[in-house]
Amino acid sequence: MKKTKIVATIGPASYNEQVLHDMIMEGVDVCRLNFSHGTHEEYRKVIENVRKINKSYNRHTAILADLQGPKLRIGEVENGKIELETGKEIVLTNVKTPGTIKKLYISYPQLPSDTVPGAQILIDDGKIVLEVIDSDGKKEVRTKIIQGGWLTAKKGVNLPDTKISLPCLTQKDLIDLEFALEQEVEWIALSFVRSGEDIKEIKKQIKDRGKTTKVIAKIEKPQALHDIDAILKEADGLMVARGDLGVEIPLQDVPIIQKQLVIKCREASKPVIIATQMMESMIDNITPTRAEVNDVANAVMDGADAVMLSAETSLGNHPVEVIKMFNKIIKKSETFGGIYYHYNTPDPNNKRFISDSICYNATKLAERVEAKAIITMSFSGYTGHKISSFRPNANTFIFTANRSILNSLSLIWGVKGYFYNKFISTDDTILDIIDILKKEDAIKTGDLIINIASIPISDKGESNMLKLSRVK
Repeated sequence: MKKTKIVATIGPASYNEQVLHDMIMEGVDVCRLNFSHGTHEEYRKVIENVRKINKSYNRHTAILADLQGPKLRIGEVENGKIELETGKEIVLTNVKTPGTIKKLYISYPQLPSDTVPGAQILIDDGKIVLEVIDSDGKKEVRTKIIQGGWLTAKKGVNLPDTKISLPCLTQKDLIDLEFALEQEVEWIALSFVRSGEDIKEIKKQIKDRGKTTKVIAKIEKPQALHDIDAILKEADGLMVARGDLGVEIPLQDVPIIQKQLVIKCREASKPVIIATQMMESMIDNITPTRAEVNDVANAVMDGADAVMLSAETSLGNHPVEVIKMFNKIIKKSETFGGIYYHYNTPDPNNKRFISDSICYNATKLAERVEAKAIITMSFSGYTGHKISSFRPNANTFIFTANRSILNSLSLIWGVKGYFYNKFISTDDTILDIIDILKKEDAIKTGDLIINIASIPISDKGESNMLKLSRVK
């Protein structure tokens, strides 16, 4: 059982039910739907197929709906391609017009009023760099081409020096959110998060629709880094979206920020996903580069909850082979001892102090006696998140009567969920659960295991019991 989870983006290369089946069987834990692409009809079919596979094989693959957010783009360009010459000037406008070497349309109405002289404007992942000269404040911004090149239509635009005044949820996002919630997806990812208020806004939208879907904040703006503690407090997890982040901030800063965010999430008992260009060469090739292997391995050894594939599985030629390779790298990397046993002493002032202390001591005990498994009964999933945050080498098994959390647990490091609703007495339940795990070869006779429960078990209260035993 690998502990680091795999998030795979689903697209034309993986829409086929057999391909999707093979990817899940090879180790995909979460299927990502990128709402910057794809239609609701295509994604409805993907969701149906994932749930069909889950039911057939008793799996709990989760769905992550990734909203596009306020993504800025240029418009169409003359003849499909233009060349911008370094040193020349070009005007950016919020009035729709075909792009030329003199003028480009950008899908940001407030650009003339928001930008200031000297600010950089990056196009096509930073391949083209412009610098603002001046603005009329209404329709046009005059810029100098600092780094030119060939440009095609609808390329993305980044404004690292500009405070964007667009709302965090666009009209398209609201429509896509409505669809995702109707489909009962487990996770929603919000793009271009700038503050904790952005997370509050989407959570309000979810709550107003009577849902409890969890929210992942995508970190890809410098403003998000400035407000990271507030964002992490409100969000249910983070995604380190290294593509746009690496355009908006100096490239050399990204690796350190990645490591810092992994630590912050682990300390907050919230999952973190490392994303973008992890195995990009495998879009076309059957094997990755050595640098890509090192990138994935380092994310695993940092202790990330999950690593993510984008175009590799949505558009690439070898979606199943990519998952196989990902799995190999993860399993080998998880033999590195530095991943395991990172503790934060429970806070006596926390309302979950008793439960936190049980989880903390269960992990400490597991380390000391080299236990093979930590097994807990949970209704909210909280103990699973908490145990995971301490990164035990023992596998963590969560038994719950709450079906709604089972799939969402598939994103959490080291955790595997089981549906279980036969809670009678603590002793009988523990014996029954041990029997289930033995039949699955998850544990075997002679293994030391740790059970966590709440007493009385029927109350489904906070965890307050810890038991060490040897499997008979």
